Amino acid sequence: MSAPYPQEFRDDVVRVARAREDGVTLAQIAKDFGIHEMTLSKWMRQADIEDGEKPGTTRAESAENRELKKRIRLLEQENEVLRRAAAYLSQANLPGKGTTRS
Repeated sequence: MSAPYPQEFRDDVVRVARAREDGVTLAQIAKDFGIHEMTLSKWMRQADIEDGEKPGTTRAESAENRELKKRIRLLEQENEVLRRAAAYLSQANLPGKGTTRS
């Protein structure tokens, strides 16, 4: 799912919000940019995490985690195929299977 707002736009809004003058509220800035106040608050929290000012998961870490989870699922599927193949082949090699006795 792609973000409805480009990252550059988000960064600009956060920069304006951080540099706001006394008396200017986040609600006013959010309204000026046509976004919800809660959206701006979330962007500011994430920016603090990205800048290392607060603990949390960065966007890069989240992307890496998603990729690693995909890789794990793929490897688990491959492992299951190999397990089934090994079970099938071990059954096929049992003595007396597939041959007729006289």
